[in-house]
Amino acid sequence: MPAPRPDIGFIPTPVDAMVAMLKLADLSPSDVVYDLGCGDGRLLLRAAVDYGVRGVGVDVDAALLLRAETRAEQEGVGDRLTFRQENLFETDFRDAMVVFIYLLPHLNLRLRPRLQAQLQPGSRIVTHMFDMGDWAPDRTLHLQPSEEDSVLYVWRIPDQKAPE
Repeated sequence: MPAPRPDIGFIPTPVDAMVAMLKLADLSPSDVVYDLGCGDGRLLLRAAVDYGVRGVGVDVDAALLLRAETRAEQEGVGDRLTFRQENLFETDFRDAMVVFIYLLPHLNLRLRPRLQAQLQPGSRIVTHMFDMGDWAPDRTLHLQPSEEDSVLYVWRIPDQKAPE
């Protein structure tokens, strides 16, 4: 069976956006962080090294995941990070406390119901560049000047899940 094709090509998150995303997520060492469409794992690596979190990266590209695993071992955080080759629309991320996303708008919208259904109250979602349609973020940050004109969005799952 052929390998699954990604819905979007690998576009690395700029370093300044990565640093800002990690800060906006309000990370602590007890957090479990998921990166949906993690690519080479650079965001999770920074989260594990700089904040001491545990994390899971999900991508369909086996070569990028191998690179991520190798770098995690080299950085000494391989025991805290797991990389899975799977369809992110089928991923179970109920144990996530923070979810990072850098995908296209239509993919964010496809993920939105799963995020709202699976994440526990207080969990955070941080996206780079694209929002979640009419779901208003709790915070928006424009990075300028930047490697690119990045926009970051943060949502916190409310204590009482609102009807969709």
